[in-house]
Amino acid sequence: MSSEGFLKEMQTIGEKFLLKLQKLPKADPVEIVSFCVVLLFIVTVLVLMIIACSCCCYSCCSCDGHPDHRRRKTQVRPIAH
Repeated sequence: MSSEGFLKEMQTIGEKFLLKLQKLPKADPVEIVSFCVVLLFIVTVLVLMIIACSCCCYSCCSCDGHPDHRRRKTQVRPIAH
């Protein structure tokens, strides 16, 4: 998919989302609840991705951006008899 196609698709999704938000005050209670559930799911996934990425970066790097070599795993070798 080209960048123009991707931008057009994102614009279409944004327009549909805005149209849904405009119709929301007149919608049925079931439609309002289902929209809120979908929105909550999307926000939860984004928050979990941010937490996972920040934990991964924190475990690889210290706060100043330099890697922490003390946490490097060492290979365990069997003892020769």
